[in-house]
Amino acid sequence: MQEILLYVFICASFGSVSIIILNRNVFYAALALLVCLLSLAGIYALLSAEFLAVTQLLIYAGGVMVLIIFGIMLTNRISGKPLYVTSQNWIPGILISLSLCATIIYSYTPGSTKSVLSDAKETHLQQIGTELMSAYVAPFELGGILLLVCLVGAALTASSFKKNTHG
Repeated sequence: MQEILLYVFICASFGSVSIIILNRNVFYAALALLVCLLSLAGIYALLSAEFLAVTQLLIYAGGVMVLIIFGIMLTNRISGKPLYVTSQNWIPGILISLSLCATIIYSYTPGSTKSVLSDAKETHLQQIGTELMSAYVAPFELGGILLLVCLVGAALTASSFKKNTHG
């Protein structure tokens, strides 16, 4: 069952990345990015990396995507038409992608990942949470305050555009 779910998440991430690359509408590309980030969180959860899965959901899929979609919607409201992008750099993009793919395939050796994983200290989500709320509470709270300030600033910016347009 886990193997089937893994393949479902891999296909979902591959399909959403294809939509991101091939779609010209920025809003639909952002929604496809959200699907990709959620499927990566599912892959992390299946690989018993709970902390990475929760971080992926909270930070990327939650916070960053809200800001990206909010920015796109604000941009669409100002201009009055959807934002479309075009690219003339297909050849360099394909060459860079193929070279990165070749580098990853070349550097992968099945024995090296097992030795790294077996030597690593085993950490659990509860231990990370305890450390985060005791020793590292100040950076955690500052990060939360920073995200809150960004959201309030975005809301104020949106409301000031509304006032300047009509008044």
